[in-house]
Amino acid sequence: MNQPIRMLRLPAVIQKTGLSRSQIYRLVEMGSFPGQVHLGERTAAWIEAEIEQWLTERINRTRAAGVEGKASGT
Repeated sequence: MNQPIRMLRLPAVIQKTGLSRSQIYRLVEMGSFPGQVHLGERTAAWIEAEIEQWLTERINRTRAAGVEGKASGT
């Protein structure tokens, strides 16, 4: 059975990713971060599954590049 779609408002996206508000919007504009869904005239949110997928891809890319080993000094 499919999970219900969960929407995250900006404060939750900031907390989940560790990115600043301006960096999130900059990455969205560049096409490097999931875009928000407009829920109303002045309300927007992000789909949690898309944010989690973005985080997983970012982790995998970083680990594949060997950045983790460089940062820890090994």
